[in-house]
Amino acid sequence: MLDIRHLRTLAALRNGGSLVEAARRMHLTQSALSHQLKDLEERLNSPLFERKSKPLRFTRAGLELLQLADKVLPLISQTERNLQKLASGHSGRLHMAIECHSCFDWLMPAINRFRDHWPEVEIDFSTSFHFEPIPALIRGDIDLVVTSDPAPHADIHYQPLFRYQSVLALANQHRLIAEAFVKPEDLREETLIHYPVDRRRLDIFEYFLSPLGIEPQATRQTELTLMMIQLVASGRGVACLPSWALQPYLDSKLVTARPLGPDGVWPTLYAAVRKDQQDTHYMRDFLQQALDSCFSNLPGILPVAL
Repeated sequence: MLDIRHLRTLAALRNGGSLVEAARRMHLTQSALSHQLKDLEERLNSPLFERKSKPLRFTRAGLELLQLADKVLPLISQTERNLQKLASGHSGRLHMAIECHSCFDWLMPAINRFRDHWPEVEIDFSTSFHFEPIPALIRGDIDLVVTSDPAPHADIHYQPLFRYQSVLALANQHRLIAEAFVKPEDLREETLIHYPVDRRRLDIFEYFLSPLGIEPQATRQTELTLMMIQLVASGRGVACLPSWALQPYLDSKLVTARPLGPDGVWPTLYAAVRKDQQDTHYMRDFLQQALDSCFSNLPGILPVAL
């Protein structure tokens, strides 16, 4: 009647506090998660939690299953890792390049947990501001690239991580904060501040400006997110960032944000790996750690519908 998926789903519901957050943590749509829970309740002929309760309250049956999940899930995870190590050996290499500078916030916890699980795997990483990462991945110079710009290649597998919203950061006194959203033509009079990478790898150009042939009045580059925010706050320009990267500065009221267009711009972030490495045990474990980390730490992201 029970399987591991049910225990993981129920634990995610408890830890997340709501169906919406549990679905985010499980990388599922809310409807898919609701279907899983309903299926389990029908199998057990018992409700597991009280609908519409705030905070979420579990029934006696739900609490019994949560006690089981707390005992079983850690043991299963550890045993799976031990078996993977026995099957593949403990050593390996994981050198990665990160196109998204703001990815460090959620990637570092995943890397730290991975080091605990695979201490003999050599880890190194860098930003890809000054080189082309996908050709380096194909050559074998690096082993993984975090990117929102997949370039199809026969030897590369792109693992979807999540969807995120790119938004425009504005000074609190900026004229565009009076608008519900930003239109491409609004940027003709603006200085656009961005990371020092090719514009084809920048969401605001790739998905918003370039399709219409629109250019900002000027551009300015910086490698540091904090410097970018300071320039925006002082009225030196505007900047496009993932909503999760901008959230701390919005919370502290340093800047204001507006979506790009009425429907927003929602790219997908991927982990690119060589196909001959994607099924190695330590690579699969790292990708799972990365998924768990981003859905635990990043506000406003969405699972990728497969």
